[in-house]
Amino acid sequence: MSTATVKLSSAVKENSSDRPKTVWDYKNNTFLLLKILFTVSGFIIAIIVNIFFPQKAAVELKNYGVSIASAVIGLTINDVYRAILVGLIAIYAFSGIRSFADTSDRKRYCKNAAFRFALGIALAIWDIGGTKLQVFAQPFFPGPAQVCEAYLADGKYIVQNMLYSLRLYGAGFSCGVLLGVGTGILIGWFPKVYYWVFPVLKITGVVPAVAWMPFALTLLPNSFTAAVFLIVICAWFQIAFLTAQGIQSTPKQNYEAARILGSSTPDLIFHVAIPHAMPDIFTGISSANAMAFTTLVMSEMLGQPGGLGYYINQSKVWSAYYKVLAAIVIMAVLFSLINHIIGRIKKHTLRWQEGVVKK
Repeated sequence: MSTATVKLSSAVKENSSDRPKTVWDYKNNTFLLLKILFTVSGFIIAIIVNIFFPQKAAVELKNYGVSIASAVIGLTINDVYRAILVGLIAIYAFSGIRSFADTSDRKRYCKNAAFRFALGIALAIWDIGGTKLQVFAQPFFPGPAQVCEAYLADGKYIVQNMLYSLRLYGAGFSCGVLLGVGTGILIGWFPKVYYWVFPVLKITGVVPAVAWMPFALTLLPNSFTAAVFLIVICAWFQIAFLTAQGIQSTPKQNYEAARILGSSTPDLIFHVAIPHAMPDIFTGISSANAMAFTTLVMSEMLGQPGGLGYYINQSKVWSAYYKVLAAIVIMAVLFSLINHIIGRIKKHTLRWQEGVVKK
């Protein structure tokens, strides 16, 4: 082999090594587009199954009149189910397109693509087993299209109960957060308050909130305030305990540095202790949120004149399990939205953790 040939081959190798290699991950636009298609394809399959899979079981497809813009449109349960699937496709496609502008959103979207595809396939299987063939035990496991019938038949009534639940939850959880954070700061900062209040917190905090219901219904003026009291008690323990833990775990050198700079006691509390305790406070709020939502549903089932728990109890009496599942779906959506809001507030408040704390 000649010297010129060797030099030419080595030059080609150097040029090829100098070329930037295409990274095949969430940073690649083509990769993200494929993930968007992969995400929505599961729901597209669910729509195709609902349209083309033959209806073997004897399921009555009632026609309901729905008023839209002063016009009455006839819809069946399958029409509503397909409309929901189209809505999910639009939401996930839009969120995928929007994630092009943000690296963290890209990564999160690509990570969740497989789960969303599996969700669409699961809906298709549920539709076949629950509605088309009804191989699942009936009436306990109706198909997704049958669950949608509850929204057509009881739409306004479901909205009324949902608003009642949100009002009850908002009053109880907001009061629980304020009381829990306030109590936790006092316990964590003042030794005398810790001496007298912390044992009470430990004793009462381990008691399930629903156990206080007989006392709440007897001592408080109405069932609404009794349910608010139960939610407050439920949220108070978790938030107060973790807030106090966060206050007490603040390093001493932080206080010493602040005192050198001339900080007073209120400055130490509000500008040193509380900011340091913020991760623990949000951990308490997140865990208390789940427990408060559970207490909300149980209190509605046991004595409220409205709410999604009341609607579930009412539907169970008439063995309308498709209505029970419809209320459970709404609960899941509401809880996810509330968790998302808390997560956004936490992300904004603890934005200093970006690049510092492992996620």
